[in-house]
Amino acid sequence: MQRSILFLTLAMSAIGYAQSFEGSVSAGVSKIGNGDLGSGYSLDDGFRLTFRINLNTRKYMGYELGYAYNRTHLGASGSATQGMAVHQGFGDVLWHATPEGSRIRPFVAGGLQFSNFVPPGATAQYGQGENKFGFNYGAGVKVKVTGPWIVRLDFRQYNTGVPFGMRSGRFLQNEISAGVGFTM
Repeated sequence: MQRSILFLTLAMSAIGYAQSFEGSVSAGVSKIGNGDLGSGYSLDDGFRLTFRINLNTRKYMGYELGYAYNRTHLGASGSATQGMAVHQGFGDVLWHATPEGSRIRPFVAGGLQFSNFVPPGATAQYGQGENKFGFNYGAGVKVKVTGPWIVRLDFRQYNTGVPFGMRSGRFLQNEISAGVGFTM
């Protein structure tokens, strides 16, 4: 019995030590660096909606998982553009410039991600689209407004392979977003 109580006490203190949870939603712009896909096709800039959860495990470091929905347009030379979706999932490490609990927390981020490019007329629900894997990096700032509420600004670049195999090289997508969140 005493060992069980000791084990639970140690486990709970380890879980509670220097950890906090953050959840946020952001909206912004998805800027396509070079939208040329080859063979006369291209992607243009669009909007982005992002959901993030963060777990701050150390005073200056944390982890982030997220999902983003990007809306862009696929254009072909000589024809009208059509709406297209890009779904992204990502996992990043965040290094903060100020300790946990600070009102203003600038950070840099880096990690791995995938992008699912869903062409017009297709749907991700039925496994359509093409997955490309890559990495992302960037910076941002979180500002505590009141109580558990924060606002955040993010600037990230997502680097993947070019979708649909039309040309070789890398596909760069930039995120500029602002959002609101809460901490626990």
